[in-house]
Amino acid sequence: MTVTVPITSYPQSPQQFDDQFHNAAPKPKESLGTTLKLFWDFFFNRPDGTVPVSSPPVRVLTPEALAKAPDRSVYRLGHSTLLIKLRGGWWLTDPVFSERASPFQWIGPKRFHAPPIALKDLPPIRGVLLSHDHYDHLDRATVKYLANRADVFLVPLGVGDRLTHWGVPADKVRQFDWWQETEVDGLRLAFTPTQHFSGRGLRDSNRTLWGSWVIIDDALRVYFSGDTGYFAGFKDIGERYGPFDVAFIETGAYDAKWPYVHMQPSQTVQAHQDLRARWLVPIHNGTFDLAMHTWDDPFEQVSALAAQRGIALSTPEMGERLDLDAPHPGRPWWRTMKATASAPLETVGQR
Repeated sequence: MTVTVPITSYPQSPQQFDDQFHNAAPKPKESLGTTLKLFWDFFFNRPDGTVPVSSPPVRVLTPEALAKAPDRSVYRLGHSTLLIKLRGGWWLTDPVFSERASPFQWIGPKRFHAPPIALKDLPPIRGVLLSHDHYDHLDRATVKYLANRADVFLVPLGVGDRLTHWGVPADKVRQFDWWQETEVDGLRLAFTPTQHFSGRGLRDSNRTLWGSWVIIDDALRVYFSGDTGYFAGFKDIGERYGPFDVAFIETGAYDAKWPYVHMQPSQTVQAHQDLRARWLVPIHNGTFDLAMHTWDDPFEQVSALAAQRGIALSTPEMGERLDLDAPHPGRPWWRTMKATASAPLETVGQR
């Protein structure tokens, strides 16, 4: 049963009016017929290849290995979940450890692979950065587990109301509007705009804000996109906070039918250039089936585009360490996976 979470209004925010948050550029209107056709195709007319025939490679992480990891190490745990070590503390972005990105664990998009490390084996978490409240970014089970195990939750306006309702102590939750900043352990963290939407049910559309995060550690500058369509805001962020050393930008769950809320790979590359970033790490891919493209299309397209434009691209395996000071290109691991359908996708779940 779905429980309605009381969410505070934030009339002081320039982004909120008519009791909803809004993007800087209004969304083009769509007919009811177009919307219904989109839902029909998504649920009943899906192409082949949106799910891999075998599980993607995962480098299993252990508490012992993480204890030895140097500062400025980052690990992709899946989809948009990153584990980052900064100034001796561990940070998580959009942590999702559940088996499905869904309000129910018996139906909905299922993981292609298990997380590289179990929740119970995570090191103490200094902070959690959340971009918005969709199920593939805000996982209630994971948040409830972390409620008393993470020191601070930095979240968009309204998302903090969800967290406190789920049992996260209010004094651990800090809520942000676009362009607001905070400091933790000498790290400068800024919440920056995106072009997206929010909601977890039928009656809470756009009641909470969405956005991206800028992390500044002395000379190191990192960008985490969350979810977004392509918009002029990337140039604004690049001018205010760039150039960035590493940009983790969504490349996945796109479609020509919904360009307003998710970028095509060519737009991901353009956003990277707008941000004035050096290394591009494509995220929001390789874990869940959330669109109509083949599961490996994001990697293939962004790799080709980055090569054409001379952009430094890194595609680490899930659980593979990346050094933010000196990233490595990784390898095209998606091409070396088993191409035979005789190997069933292993059942994965929260370990």
